[in-house]
Amino acid sequence: MPDMSAQLDIVFAALADPTRRSILSMLLEDDMAVTDVAEPFEMSLAAISKHLTILTRAGLISQEKRGRVKWCKLEPDALRDASVWMQGFGQFEPVNLDAFEKFLETQLAPAASDSD
Repeated sequence: MPDMSAQLDIVFAALADPTRRSILSMLLEDDMAVTDVAEPFEMSLAAISKHLTILTRAGLISQEKRGRVKWCKLEPDALRDASVWMQGFGQFEPVNLDAFEKFLETQLAPAASDSD
């Protein structure tokens, strides 16, 4: 099963970065234009684009050009293989995106208050 293992490596590497987790949390609400994704971050649009490319390669989001605007969309089934893999340890429940959103909010809230 090297293909699944390689894909899991890509997904977990994408999830390892707090900026990318924050982007996923934002996309739980709705599809967003790249410029709107970039707005809350203190980094260049090019840096955000690199994060979005990593998330796209991991299959966690998709990007689509609508007119002159590039839109990002969360791929809801993207964490399925990772969830199945984690369930194999018997310690994890299936990934529930609502619970995942709450987890991200709790993890990101202290980071947001630290930067104030």
